[in-house]
Amino acid sequence: MIPARPTELKKIGQERFRITWSDGHVSEYSFRYLRQNCGCAGCKNELTGEHILDPDSVPEGLKGLRADLVGNYALHFAFSDHHDTGIYPFTLLRNICPCRNCAAETQRSQN
Repeated sequence: MIPARPTELKKIGQERFRITWSDGHVSEYSFRYLRQNCGCAGCKNELTGEHILDPDSVPEGLKGLRADLVGNYALHFAFSDHHDTGIYPFTLLRNICPCRNCAAETQRSQN
């Protein structure tokens, strides 16, 4: 099965980012949620995969300043807390979709 690919990427103000996927699914993320899920070496241990970043340390009012494509496989975001080193592969973004249906599916697969 070919994984879904983004067909539309849209920054919604400085608070949210929306991806429409090739299978019709729509994922909408707050920039705070994206920052909390950063996988860069400063936020996640490269060897163990353990998150180093305390999600509660990310400011409530965090803004997304920029969203850029990285090749044909990922996005790069710049945040108002001056963090801009993470790369977010499309597969990761789909896996962390915070919508009710995806969150329930993730919960079921973890049990």
